[in-house]
Amino acid sequence: MTATTQRTPAAVGATRPRQAQRVNRRRETRAALLFISPWIVGFLVLTLWPVLYSGYLSLTDYDVFNAPNFVGLENYQRLAADDDARRAIGNTFFYAVIQVPLQVIVSLALALLLNQAGRSSGFFRTVFFLPRMTPPVAVGVLLLLLFNGQDGLINEVLGWFGIDGPNWTTDSAWVKPGLILMSLWAVGSSVIILLAALRNVPTELYDAARVDGANPWQKTTRITVPMISGALFFVFIINSIDALQSFTEAYTAYFGAGNSTYSNEAAEFYSIYLFREAFEFLHMGYASALAWVLFVIILAITLVQLKVSKRFVYYEGDQR
Repeated sequence: MTATTQRTPAAVGATRPRQAQRVNRRRETRAALLFISPWIVGFLVLTLWPVLYSGYLSLTDYDVFNAPNFVGLENYQRLAADDDARRAIGNTFFYAVIQVPLQVIVSLALALLLNQAGRSSGFFRTVFFLPRMTPPVAVGVLLLLLFNGQDGLINEVLGWFGIDGPNWTTDSAWVKPGLILMSLWAVGSSVIILLAALRNVPTELYDAARVDGANPWQKTTRITVPMISGALFFVFIINSIDALQSFTEAYTAYFGAGNSTYSNEAAEFYSIYLFREAFEFLHMGYASALAWVLFVIILAITLVQLKVSKRFVYYEGDQR
């Protein structure tokens, strides 16, 4: 004998709102997908597809004019034995290892000063950020004007103090230091990010430290830096990615069209070497392999940074 169950009016009434909610969610999902569909199409066509296609080209011999010829891992084997590629990687790492910490330190110092500026901080925020709006090509030209070994402004200022400035643009030992110093021109965005983090540090912590007799250095190292460590980490990782892909300023200054006076192997970063292989020598297959190796390098460094950050970065709400 089978028992039949009948749904009570109350159960039916409770089911209808849930069904209406599911219908509304589906409708909202379709509307959201419709609104972001231009971005989805752009990402698939202009980003994802070129990336995947470059992976295929990295396994081919391709010169733009002829059809790609599949060669397997030959481009990667060539890269492993390429002295010019190793030099470019060395230049890039030298630049990144010095430039990134220096930029973070300078940005933090400026942000700390701005945090004490009071009402005038708005004006100085604009002043510090404006250089970031300068086109990178203009910065590359400005580099040659400022760091010219004969009549550049930097050496002229050093001469006021009796210092004989080096040949920044022609001496291999000073090319990368000059590029590193010039990169500090555009620290404005990092300053703004760190300043916003500083404004969110609870003032009660400083009040308690003042009562305990802490000096400014102790407040900075024991309160300020730990409390903004998340923003510091973000600035560090973004600047690391940017430094490893450094291209425009150095290329404009040392490898631009018609520029043979200042060309120097010390300024040939990995991205510049990749660009020249692709668009000067038309080795598109080899350039694609170079691009994928750069992607792997940046990914590996980023993952290491994320792993290390778990020990040093504090986020509000952590229970550690």
